[in-house]
Amino acid sequence: MGTNLSSLESKERLTLSGIFFIVIALLIGDVIDDLSHGSTLSHVLVEAGIILLCLVGMITIWLQLFISKKEVEKLSLDLTRVQTDLEKWKKETSALSKGLSEKIDEQLNDWKLTHAEKEICLLILKGLSNKEIADIRQTSEKTVRQQASGIYQKSNLSNRNELSAFFLEDLLVIPN
Repeated sequence: MGTNLSSLESKERLTLSGIFFIVIALLIGDVIDDLSHGSTLSHVLVEAGIILLCLVGMITIWLQLFISKKEVEKLSLDLTRVQTDLEKWKKETSALSKGLSEKIDEQLNDWKLTHAEKEICLLILKGLSNKEIADIRQTSEKTVRQQASGIYQKSNLSNRNELSAFFLEDLLVIPN
């Protein structure tokens, strides 16, 4: 999308530059015609000033076009670098994620949770509210609360905060 916007901006700048160029050419022709027909110096100077402003405008537009192209190239390189870093991070953490998932599943089996309770427990660990879980599972919020209570009872934990802390406590390293 950024490239399309840049392309559109480039076309607009080229169009404006073309308009400036045409105006400059017409004004130069008019100044030459005025000089040959004996126009006043003030009239010629006004037209020369307009020509100068058009030149400055055209140069400014071309400079902005050049700067924009360089920025797009830099952003494109940055995006490629970030995408590469993301893929690297995903590969590096994939095994860790899989291992964590397996350990969480083992613990849920140790607590003898039902299939529904396991699903709800995982959704709680992802940070979803009871209402969001009910919507996802197409059930009532009351049912989710009852199943969550069963999870807390079987795990000997009091609430969703303790449940999350149970799994995250050893993963988070507090810097000294």
